[in-house]
Amino acid sequence: MKPFTTLTGTTVAIDRANIDTDQIIPKQFLKRIERSGFGEFLFWDWMRHDDGTVNEEFELNKPYAKGASILLARRNFGSGSSREHAPWALEDFGFLVVVAPSFADIFYNNCFKNGMLPIKLSEEQVEELFQREAKHRPYQLTADLNTCTLSDGHGFSAKFEVEPFRRHCLLNGLDDIGLTLEHEAKITAYETSHGIGV
Repeated sequence: MKPFTTLTGTTVAIDRANIDTDQIIPKQFLKRIERSGFGEFLFWDWMRHDDGTVNEEFELNKPYAKGASILLARRNFGSGSSREHAPWALEDFGFLVVVAPSFADIFYNNCFKNGMLPIKLSEEQVEELFQREAKHRPYQLTADLNTCTLSDGHGFSAKFEVEPFRRHCLLNGLDDIGLTLEHEAKITAYETSHGIGV
């Protein structure tokens, strides 16, 4: 997992609450066994019409959304099933930060385990960001995990909270395997002293 410190990126806003994991990555695309390649199926039912043609009205298909790395949404983002494919699809598409007033717990946890930063702000702050995104397209935000600050170049700045352990893991690029490998010397010493793997 790559360390996450600071990201300045184009922000795209999806003005919907309760975006669930089946909307993020529909179930028919969960057959892959690797973690990559899910980005092309992100928001499949919104990105395309029933006949498969591109839905030009959907936010992610707008010209100003090209290359966006920060997603802005309404409350309860990532609800529904616990599929880890949802953050995989978002990350594969290019998103590294999701900003919303609230997240479903499992989705929130899965973001950190996959090197993404979910940022919780108040409903009022998120509403202000929606207005700013509409006014300043393409809209840039900077997420700084060192200072736990989200800001733009137009006077907006807000602090966000991240649990210290999760912050440590993101700043150092540590997933579950990376955390284990931090103790590799102790594991090797234990195995040696107990005749394991000899």
